[in-house]
Amino acid sequence: MTAQKNNQHMQQATAVLLICISILMLVLILSTQNVLAAQALPEPGTCTDPRPQVCTMDYNPVCADRDTGIRCIKAPCPATEKKTYSNACHACADAKVRSFRPGACDSPGPVAR
Repeated sequence: MTAQKNNQHMQQATAVLLICISILMLVLILSTQNVLAAQALPEPGTCTDPRPQVCTMDYNPVCADRDTGIRCIKAPCPATEKKTYSNACHACADAKVRSFRPGACDSPGPVAR
């Protein structure tokens, strides 16, 4: 009879352990969602500091105005260039990007990630 009681205690302990693990996983999932929501960009179309350090890999292309670093005395001057990024977060992670608009740039070219 003691073996049967030990078996019941083991089953109860296993059930309690599984419940605790399930609760812990739920807490971790919810806290991760809160962190991702807190990293949302401040306003569509503009990039501000601090720049994103980690971005999701979703594909929602944006066309960004990127500073080329070129400064001219006479016009026309290619001080900015248009570059397509996979999403707004990736665009704003580039320190040379100041603004963006939804959709890929008109000129064909590879999409930056």
